[in-house]
Amino acid sequence: MLRPYNNKRKSMTRDEALALVHEFVKNEGLVRHMLSVEAAMRFYAEKYGEDVEAWGLLGLIHDFDWEIHPTLEGHPSKGAPILRERGVPEDIIQDILSHGVGTGVPRDTRRRKALMACDEITGLITAVALVRPSRSLYDLEPSSVKKKWKDKAFAAGTSRPEMEEAAKDFGIELWEHVGNVIQAMRRIAPELGLEGNIPRP
Repeated sequence: MLRPYNNKRKSMTRDEALALVHEFVKNEGLVRHMLSVEAAMRFYAEKYGEDVEAWGLLGLIHDFDWEIHPTLEGHPSKGAPILRERGVPEDIIQDILSHGVGTGVPRDTRRRKALMACDEITGLITAVALVRPSRSLYDLEPSSVKKKWKDKAFAAGTSRPEMEEAAKDFGIELWEHVGNVIQAMRRIAPELGLEGNIPRP
């Protein structure tokens, strides 16, 4: 069990964030999802000259409470008090709340828009990679995702309109965005179990 963090602290280390994730999340697929979003957020922070550690932290812990609050009504609202107890900076907590439904927190900053844009698309990219012969990110291109995009039965739980809207709100063309997220996820392909049968470049 993690000790409560000092609420006066202004930051949380990545190791502490990862420990928080492993405390509350037992599903390896969900852990890999959060690692994917972290990688994508770090990519965009680098691209736009933002705080890479803060953006990465947001991506890493944004779904930490999904297993204990697995409804849109509960997540992430009910997770916020836990994060406050652990001393997570309030701006990060507000950003996490912004990706929820009915939280009242608007997606009105670049970082909040980035989180929304990177969240669901990582799941679709993972699903596409896993049905390819290579089962790898290393040879995955946006064109392959685009082919599966048109197949509404594939990864039917994902919302294409929401992903399109999130990319538009973030201010990036959808397929450029997909390419960026693939590139970001390739950096941590071994951690995601998505090296497949291709040697690491």
